[in-house]
Parts: sequence; C-alpha cells; structure tokens
Amino acid sequence: MTPGDALTAGGQVRWPRTPVHDGARVAVPPPDPVPRRGAAGAGPDVPDVDESRCSRYEVRSEEDLLTVRHAVRAATVQAGFGIVDQTRIVTAASELARNAYVHGGGGTLEVRLLTPGGRRGLRLTVRDEGPGIPDVEAALQDGFTTGSGLGHGLGGARRLMHDFQIRTAPGRGTTVVVTRWNDR
Repeated sequence: MTPGDALTAGGQVRWPRTPVHDGARVAVPPPDPVPRRGAAGAGPDVPDVDESRCSRYEVRSEEDLLTVRHAVRAATVQAGFGIVDQTRIVTAASELARNAYVHGGGGTLEVRLLTPGGRRGLRLTVRDEGPGIPDVEAALQDGFTTGSGLGHGLGGARRLMHDFQIRTAPGRGTTVVVTRWNDR
C-alpha cells in the first residue's frame, strides 16, 4: 500500500496524510461521526467525545484568530499535552484558521477532546464557504501560495498533526479535519 492509498478499518475509510484525488476534487469522505459518550452504536473506531469539551469558534476577524489560538492552547493543556505538542497543535490551528479567514472569507473552528479507551486527543475541524481549493496537491506543497504568505499553511498543518483530512471542491468551500493524539 502506498501512502496515498485509503486505509479501511471497520467499514470506515481512513485517510493517510496524502489526499486521494478525483480530478480537481479531493475524494475525502466526511469526518467520522462522533456520537455522544456512551451512545448506541459507538464502535471501537468511533472516538468517545465529552460533548461538554467541544467548542466552536467563529473566524471572521484578526481578533478571532487570536481567540482561536488561546482557546486551542487551553484545550491542549486540558488534554494533558506537553509543551512541544501544545505548540504543534496551536500552530496547526492558527495556520488552518488563517487560511479559512484569508482565503475562505471566514469560517469556523471546532475543538473536540477525544477520549477513546482512555486515550486522549484533540480534533480540530476548520470549515469555510469560500471558493474551495482547485488543486489540493499543489496547495499541500511547501512554497505554494495564492497570496503573500510563505506557503507553509496546509502542508505544515498536515506535518504537525497525526491525522489530516481535507474536503474541498471549487465553489463549495473547504473543510479540514486534523487530529493529534496525546501519547504521553
């Protein structure tokens, strides 16, 4: 199996760090359903989520970007991540939120604490309703930019997190879901 192949586990398609393309559209399934803790049908592949630890933030201004950074930092501390992983997660969140703001005209960031089988992690979901990404493979390459930035946002976020999913289509916005597990 190559890094670009989808991994199947329990009927769910899991995507490695490299997206699979179908023409200009990225063929990535929606994020895993996340039922409430103890919900019926929550199999081993569906993380337990404490809904009281799920937060959603609007990303519509520069001030919102700062709010997101602080909120994600607080969530990493709550999840017990060490300082290095805290920095990785906050950096990924900042890059993704900035992309939603600058390129997508604003959006939302959702932070979820995952606790499957006593393991802890954070899942960040960033959504926008912007123009979408016409060439995801190019956008994931370091140095690619459609603005004045350095072009490390998407690719950098992918490297900083354990799991990376992206769903986008021209004219339909972009959703990026990233997860980092606390293996301490």
